[in-house]
Amino acid sequence: MGTTGMVRTGTAGWVFTPWRGTFYPDGLVQKDELAYASSRLGSIEINATFRANQKPASFAKWGEQTRAGFVFSIKGPQLVTHIRRLQHCEIELANFFASGPLALGSKLGPFIWQLPPSLSFDAAVLGDFLDLLPKTIPDYVALAGKSDGRLKSDPYLQAEGVGPIRHAIELRHPSFDDPAVNALLATHNVARVIADTADNPHRTLTADFAYCRLQGPAHDATQGYQPADIASWAETMDGWTAAGKDVFAYFVHEDKLHAPANAIALRQALGITLPGD
Repeated sequence: MGTTGMVRTGTAGWVFTPWRGTFYPDGLVQKDELAYASSRLGSIEINATFRANQKPASFAKWGEQTRAGFVFSIKGPQLVTHIRRLQHCEIELANFFASGPLALGSKLGPFIWQLPPSLSFDAAVLGDFLDLLPKTIPDYVALAGKSDGRLKSDPYLQAEGVGPIRHAIELRHPSFDDPAVNALLATHNVARVIADTADNPHRTLTADFAYCRLQGPAHDATQGYQPADIASWAETMDGWTAAGKDVFAYFVHEDKLHAPANAIALRQALGITLPGD
């Protein structure tokens, strides 16, 4: 019998003023919000890394503030995805990986690479980028060791407690609707992000885990996620985990106010309990 996968549901980020008094209890001080969020959610996407590299102390602090079993996913920098557009970016990747994600230890989850909508499919460019991404801890440390003077802190290369190095990629140009793309991602065990939008309703898995940035529901995004939508996703994810795949599901749609409630509802529909329940 194979191993059953694990589902972690969550949100993109944890600082959002309208969550105070709705998701966060009245009177909860801001410095305690991350700890509270981790008691209700399975994972959170760190988006600050998209704008600029963070420091090892920041990653370590976030790890310390969250409960055991919680993990973060980390968004790759726009310098790589939007400015370099995946090309000539080895040192930029080295600086990013050396900036401190390893300080999360066992709470380091997948890296998420979100491409700009204007970036179209080029097999050579995508293939070269996927080749650069480290898939093992030794590969990660070797690449991070190439960081240069633009890194604002000492390279952080300690990998104690770190689990598998995983990557997901969000492809937003129509040209990526090509079977060759999924084949290339599968070769590298990189997850194609499942967006649940009218333009991208597919639920295709290309890796040994699933990464969902749920932006729909595809049939009517204006209404937000309803109980029937949550039930449908729970059924789908049950199938994935039965097949041994871990699942990371983040509610990142425009109805951000209700994202934590959606994440909690999906978790509960899957029968997952957390210390905050």
